[in-house]
Amino acid sequence: MSELNLTLKVWRQATGDAQGEFKLYQLRGVSTEMSFLEMLDVLNEKLISENEEPVAFDHDCREGICGTCSLMINGQAHGPDNETTTCQLHMRKFRDGDTIVVEPWRARAFPVVRDLVVDRSALDRVVSVGGYVSVNCGSAQDANALPVPKQDADRAMDAASCIGCGACVAACKNASAMLFVGAKVSQMALLPQGKPERANRVLNMVAQMDEEGFGACTNTAECEAACPAGISLENIARLNREYFKASLTSSR
Repeated sequence: MSELNLTLKVWRQATGDAQGEFKLYQLRGVSTEMSFLEMLDVLNEKLISENEEPVAFDHDCREGICGTCSLMINGQAHGPDNETTTCQLHMRKFRDGDTIVVEPWRARAFPVVRDLVVDRSALDRVVSVGGYVSVNCGSAQDANALPVPKQDADRAMDAASCIGCGACVAACKNASAMLFVGAKVSQMALLPQGKPERANRVLNMVAQMDEEGFGACTNTAECEAACPAGISLENIARLNREYFKASLTSSR
């Protein structure tokens, strides 16, 4: 085990309406075995001992599942590791003497609440207008009662692995949520249970996405590169096909 001496450049903002600024902190003896969030815990213990306000940041499961951790680290959503959430990023990815810049997600649809915490409820509102099956189907059927092609089942499962962290939005220069919405539309559109409501679902979710202030797709694939769950761009292509088809066939 080795230790690092780091300079942290952290965004501090007391409230959503306050003027924010970067503040520099020196941290010595950081274990390379720590996760990034554990390193922030150490920083906060230091700040509290010095009678300073600790840095506010989101976290929950710390197992890479919940999608709550959400930091821009040196300009990259969730930091330098591929398909890794901030809570699973370890300090061995950094070098002794590094300066690390830590910022909140940057997007109009994700207003800053405090320091590194942003309000991501816009994603919840997009899901609430159609990202579910509204019919109560009762108890689970036998596995062979409703055959699903293996390829479709695999693609639906891949889309359902989206953890809704918002990294795709933060990484996109247009703050587009199309990878997130594409995953939520795909996981339903590929399975028989989701097909009866597929047209209304995609029309409603895209309309809500626009209303929340997310931008259009930039076709630069930064969303896919930043996604800790490995959500593929093919979900954006499927979203576009679903939306086009629904626009032509829907009676709305």
